[in-house]
Amino acid sequence: MTPTPSLRLWPGLLIVTLQWVMAFLVPRLFPAVEWFGLEIGLISLFGSMLGGLAIIVWWLFFSRARWVERVGALALLVVALFVTRLLVHPSIAGAGMGVLLFLAAVPWWSLALVVGAVVANRLEGAQRFQVIAAALVLSCVPWTMLRTSGVTSTGSEHHWRWTPTPEAVLLAGGDDLPTVAPLAVAELPAPEPVDPTAPAAASGRGLIPVPTPVTSIPLMPIEWSGFRGSARDGVVRGVRIHTDWSSSPPVEVWRRPIGPGWSSFAVQGDLLYTQEQRGDDELVSCYRLSTGEPVWGHRDPVRFWESNAGAGPRATPTLHEGRVFALGATGVLNALDATTGALVWSSQVATDTGQSLPIWGFSGSPLIFGDVVVVAVAGTLAAYDHSTGAHRWTGPSHSGGYSSPHRAVLDGVEQVVLLGGPGAIGVAPNDGTVLWTHDWESGAIVQPAVTGDGDILINAVAATGGLGIRRMGVSRTSGTWALEERWTSIGLKPYFNDLVVHKGHAYGFDGSILSAIDLRDGRRVWKGGRFGNGQMILLAEQDLLLVISEEGELALVSATPDQFTELSRFPALDGKTWNHPVVVGDMLLVRNGQEMAAFRLPLPAR
Repeated sequence: MTPTPSLRLWPGLLIVTLQWVMAFLVPRLFPAVEWFGLEIGLISLFGSMLGGLAIIVWWLFFSRARWVERVGALALLVVALFVTRLLVHPSIAGAGMGVLLFLAAVPWWSLALVVGAVVANRLEGAQRFQVIAAALVLSCVPWTMLRTSGVTSTGSEHHWRWTPTPEAVLLAGGDDLPTVAPLAVAELPAPEPVDPTAPAAASGRGLIPVPTPVTSIPLMPIEWSGFRGSARDGVVRGVRIHTDWSSSPPVEVWRRPIGPGWSSFAVQGDLLYTQEQRGDDELVSCYRLSTGEPVWGHRDPVRFWESNAGAGPRATPTLHEGRVFALGATGVLNALDATTGALVWSSQVATDTGQSLPIWGFSGSPLIFGDVVVVAVAGTLAAYDHSTGAHRWTGPSHSGGYSSPHRAVLDGVEQVVLLGGPGAIGVAPNDGTVLWTHDWESGAIVQPAVTGDGDILINAVAATGGLGIRRMGVSRTSGTWALEERWTSIGLKPYFNDLVVHKGHAYGFDGSILSAIDLRDGRRVWKGGRFGNGQMILLAEQDLLLVISEEGELALVSATPDQFTELSRFPALDGKTWNHPVVVGDMLLVRNGQEMAAFRLPLPAR
């Protein structure tokens, strides 16, 4: 019998070592590195993929394995990966547009192939192949034992498959949110996806009266009308706080669990409003600002879920004239009584506009403009009478976009601006007539921003993240609208983390790092700090950014162009935090997909 030739191992060992250094070590040692505008996370991913390709080339052409071993091992790997995909938790099977498993497994099967080859090198005939095959199969087994709660700026969040989600824990403890009667299922033709991860819940849905009547609470002036404030610019005015949190930190007023969702808050008097998911019901919920005590919850029997961001609504309620307007992730638009949660009217915007449910759900928060409520149905704008819910108009049909409609005054003309669809669009609020359109990459998530001299800042995104920011001049001459591109900058590349404009500069997230650019030319003036996919608001009187990191940590950063200066940090929440913070007076509200909390901010000494 001809002896089995020994394998050439050193190329495989070298490749897999470099692959693992690139995939796991480099991102931790050099978290701020960029290359051709790509963040280190994507660079490491590409490095891992390149390493996997190099391992295949080594094994096929330079390993000295018998051809039956070369082809057989790779064929077995392909079969093992596809069988594994059938066995993994649905959150992993659907993650990363369905390809997360195949991408994340690359360094693991690469290591398994090399280690198997090292262990089996001195074995003869079929024994060597059996050891290598066993190593490849074993590299797939751990994936069947995991689930993911979604992605973060550093990768996927993995948990053991059998551990309960925070939502399941919340529901197991009993649902303490008083319920107002929802619509019946037949009245909500929502194009909802199936969520195989949904926990069982005694949700109380259906047309069952509230067992305990909701007490009517007198309405106070609106203090924070909805998503990013009344101007949707993330600016807080008239508030000054003490910035040395080491000596005088924020004081926790209350903390409570909440259902998943990426909604922020609207605040009126002692009531706050948000959106969440509880089992099979999507909720618009109301709590007391002072205590966190639940007041009422309006339930719709729909559930949206996708692997990257998880379950729950994405938008934030809007307050106007005693009503709460809220758009759910499947397209249910509700107008509710702000004091009791009673349903005034409801509509299904996807049905009204003929739009399909986008990958990440309907995410735009309603905008009140005169007597209409304007919503973004993906990249398509639609308007409803805010009193009756009558469908007033639908704009041009576009499919891309997760941004919210934005009120802007450009060249003296009030209009609704939306990022998404073709890139950016401005329409007349009374009938949806298109005023102007600017073509760029579709799919934007953040809000546009208006500069002090009337230009507009827009952005675009791709699958790899933010592409940059562009300053546009929008003007009207003799009834004709004209657009002029002032500059395009990659010094600030927002993805789904909004920016603020302050004193001639824009401050925002360039990937997971804060960045500031000069609005005169788009030049970056500083970059610093790592906050993941966090969010921020601006305390304008103090030139101060209040940032909440993706990990739920609060930070104060100077909104000045000279340099990046972090003043204070404070741990606020546990878990992935993508929700926008809100400051009302000296009260700070924060939440994520599992808990929310209120803090009393320290005030400066008088």
